[in-house]
Amino acid sequence: MKASDDLPRSGHLLREEAVRMLMRSSIVAELDAHDARLVIDAMQPVRVPAGTVLMREGQRDDTDYMALLLEGQVRAESAALLPGEEVVISIIGPGQLIGEMGLLDGAPRSATCTALTEVKMATLSRTALRGLVEVNPAVASRLLLGLAQAMADRVRSTNRRLRTLSQVARALQRELDATHAVNRRLLGQDTDMGTA
Repeated sequence: MKASDDLPRSGHLLREEAVRMLMRSSIVAELDAHDARLVIDAMQPVRVPAGTVLMREGQRDDTDYMALLLEGQVRAESAALLPGEEVVISIIGPGQLIGEMGLLDGAPRSATCTALTEVKMATLSRTALRGLVEVNPAVASRLLLGLAQAMADRVRSTNRRLRTLSQVARALQRELDATHAVNRRLLGQDTDMGTA
């Protein structure tokens, strides 16, 4: 993503709102106002129109940034098992981050994120993050710990959902096995009646 010319970086009100959002974000809630300003100052402002794909699942060439949503909504979705179908993972709003996994590990994007409305966001590139680590390692470490905590929370949540889905799948399999057994008995009775 490239910074938009019509979203001035020096906009004091937008900067202060971004600072408050970053501080309230559950991902990096350990940052105080000074630290949050340092992170926001390392970010680039971007404005994108509704319908813009911000990142595409499986994409490798744009994994060098994450974004803090300042205004608007983004839909995160992942490809379903059937071609052409998508599974909506979440609707992301102001104060939330997207793209942090790609920023940290450089791996392909894990979801497609599309702007549902016009979106204003602040992006943090890997280069800017490295600069923050060099210039202010204490702030960078708190930011990185927050990101790691958020990802750990997501993994735990995903594990809980997988356990639930596994339980549902086992219950469905038991139902199918029982139905299959009944069908075999009924077919066996029909066969016995036909020979009698």
